[in-house]
Amino acid sequence: MAAVIRGRHCMISPRPDKPVVKLMKLVAVFAFGGTERQFVNLGLALDPSRFSLYFGCLRRIGQLLEEIDARGVPILDYNVWTFKHPRVLAAQLRLARDIQRLGIDIVHTYNFYANVFGILPAKLAGARVVASIRDMGPYLSPRRRWIQRYACGFADRILVNANAIKDWLVADGYDGGRITVIPNGVDVVRFDQPVQTGSLHRELGLPADAPLIGVVGRVMPLKGLEDFLSAAAIVASRCPAARFVIIGDRFTATAQCPAVRRDDTYQQELMRIVAHLGLQERVVFTGFRSDVERILPELSVSVLASLSEGLSNTLLESMAAGVPVVATRVGGLLVRSGDPCSLADAICRFLETPAFAARLAQAGRLSVTEQFSMSRMVEATSLSYESLLRRDIGTRRMPALVNPI
Repeated sequence: MAAVIRGRHCMISPRPDKPVVKLMKLVAVFAFGGTERQFVNLGLALDPSRFSLYFGCLRRIGQLLEEIDARGVPILDYNVWTFKHPRVLAAQLRLARDIQRLGIDIVHTYNFYANVFGILPAKLAGARVVASIRDMGPYLSPRRRWIQRYACGFADRILVNANAIKDWLVADGYDGGRITVIPNGVDVVRFDQPVQTGSLHRELGLPADAPLIGVVGRVMPLKGLEDFLSAAAIVASRCPAARFVIIGDRFTATAQCPAVRRDDTYQQELMRIVAHLGLQERVVFTGFRSDVERILPELSVSVLASLSEGLSNTLLESMAAGVPVVATRVGGLLVRSGDPCSLADAICRFLETPAFAARLAQAGRLSVTEQFSMSRMVEATSLSYESLLRRDIGTRRMPALVNPI
């Protein structure tokens, strides 16, 4: 296990010899998605003079592992494929023992799988617990919603990334007084680098003068890609030069299985829709790309057609890249969801009035810089962590746990 970089002593404890805050961030996997991207960005951006960082996961898989390994941050793998397996309890006890052994002060769990797996063991081990819920749970059955609500009842604080999610949670029975809203942050500097114009067109074999309309994100039903394709057919009839790109990979997870796996079924269905609409020469599926800072500036319009969102990373990254965005009104966005005609009208307005598109893109860039910077998110989250350790909430570490394996 790689060593953790330690900084100077932390000043939030009344004891002057108190070390930096030991923090574990627990997530299901490290596949490339909005939650995982924020999880990794936030963790690696924390000040090492204030926090000693560990990552925990249910499965040690995903494209983002390389970044963590490159920084030498320890990753604790609990090897959980399914919640139905009887060894899940042993894995939870192992998590509790690790928290005690490492002296973890705060455990921050992310979304359903990590929340359900990690909150109770962390409390058993005497750590403060922060739970994140970063969407409005359209994939959760009533039973799973109850399970997550029960588990989060033991968390000291719940962090969400949008007011719409807080409102949804309060309506679902959560204690609003324990919910804190910290919006996503984006590294604006990442989008300041010059981009070679036309490189994406050449790479994808598209005409150099073709306006590109793109969707960036996981290839999954909740992203509204059927609506995007229906809108693409309308846009193509009005702007024959336009081309359309879907940038992202296809992953799935079941209700019981947090191990995300590649699933081509949905993409095959989308390709059938492409053929039915006669868009075979106009739509490109690029697969996973890690270079969104190069891709987004090449788009004429970035589209978010989601049926459910909290605060989309793609939305913020597109704004940071200075690209006009058409997004559905879910969570706090703009165009009515499930309405390809409205989606197409908004796209065409940008294509037909480039000066208007440029003004909105410039305003979006300014908004991201002022309100959604990575540094702002990191500092707000850091202060939230440290405030937990200043509060006397009666938490004490439990006696050492017996090895159940």
